[in-house]
Amino acid sequence: MAFDIKVKRVYETPEPGDGQRVLVDRIWPRGVSKQDAALTQWLKDIAPSDDLRKWFGHEPARWEEFQKRYRAELDGNDQAVAELRALLGKGGVTLLYGAHDEAHNNAVALAGYLRGD
Repeated sequence: MAFDIKVKRVYETPEPGDGQRVLVDRIWPRGVSKQDAALTQWLKDIAPSDDLRKWFGHEPARWEEFQKRYRAELDGNDQAVAELRALLGKGGVTLLYGAHDEAHNNAVALAGYLRGD
């Protein structure tokens, strides 16, 4: 099933084409007010575990292994994944994250997981 999933830094300006805006970080991003974030939902429980997040440390050399470990966590996180899939069933979703690295972060990994990449 094809989903309309976008990935965007939470610091970028919300746009009408974002659809449902879902923050997928466990920790609230610094310097962003709840109003400015314009969230549909904050799904903390779908974020990587603290241990995995700390191990990864946004090191591109660990990206492939991070994705494998995160997918394993997602496979065991039926409730949060089902919540996100329910939102996707209602239309487009933009996964929001706070990391600086736009290519190597949990939102990118999560979008790939949901798309079946």
